[in-house]
Amino acid sequence: MPSHDVMPNMELYQPVQVEDALEIASRFADRGWLVGGGQDTYGWLKDRAKSIDALIDLSGIESLRGIRETDDGIEIGALTTLTEVINSDIVQQRYALLSDAARQVASPQIRNIGTLGGNVSQDVRCWYYRRGLSCYRAGGNLCYADTPQGMNREHALFDSSRCVAAGTSDTAPALVALDATMVIQNSAGERVVSAEDFFVGPANDIENTTILRDGDILTAVRIPSTWANASFYWEKVADRNVWDFSLVNIAAAFRLNGDTIEDSRIVAGAVQTTPRRLTNVENAIQGQTKNLTTGESVKQIASEGARALAHNGFKIPLLQNLVKRAVSA
Repeated sequence: MPSHDVMPNMELYQPVQVEDALEIASRFADRGWLVGGGQDTYGWLKDRAKSIDALIDLSGIESLRGIRETDDGIEIGALTTLTEVINSDIVQQRYALLSDAARQVASPQIRNIGTLGGNVSQDVRCWYYRRGLSCYRAGGNLCYADTPQGMNREHALFDSSRCVAAGTSDTAPALVALDATMVIQNSAGERVVSAEDFFVGPANDIENTTILRDGDILTAVRIPSTWANASFYWEKVADRNVWDFSLVNIAAAFRLNGDTIEDSRIVAGAVQTTPRRLTNVENAIQGQTKNLTTGESVKQIASEGARALAHNGFKIPLLQNLVKRAVSA
């Protein structure tokens, strides 16, 4: 598909109130596109891989920005930039796992513009899907990546039902590890879902990566005090240190009694479409000493059920070693 230098024709709406944005989103339904920072939007539209009638720019809605303390943690507006998340004292002090993850997203320029809501809502990065081919995710009947000749080095190891594209958000695994919840509004009202349930895999929905539907707006992310000030570990492996997506990342929170692991949440990113909670590892390390011996003993568990494609088998030992490092640190 050729790239274009100009955007296609569309109507532009710039509401300053959530209520107005909800009305516009409901009116245009699947012909409207919500945009915050816009980092995952303009490429789609310029390449004509997505076609819309209306662009709904949410950046003027101030109520969707900022980080606020609540009775049980913090609430982060969906339009809060990644740089603001990184620089927040309360995030750094209590939920450093999230600020560490946000700090590894793309580049400083993108973090200055890109939002937390946009980062968790972005679509997959499969070469074939992004170039407009008629794959399963785009409504076709073939996965071009899941072939011996396919370009699938960055693709999924788990839960690849028809589509083998991997999720790309760095902040999503951290939010799942922190037991965050996502606040979603539409014309019918507000609902709150766990971060773990916010993301959906291809077995449940081949065309979407989150539960957001036409007319929905993600307005905030809430992080409870449950894992505040825990022992955190975050690591991302990518081909480049800046402006690149994860090959595999790991987000982990540990509640310790001395060196003994009383509880944990360990989540891997970029190994399937959704953040992958490693509950088998969490169960295995409960009551164990947090050290290299324990890490070495559980690393194989992390990859149970993995199915390597023609060119991404290296992700299996990479995932294993990241789990070992998280448990050992």
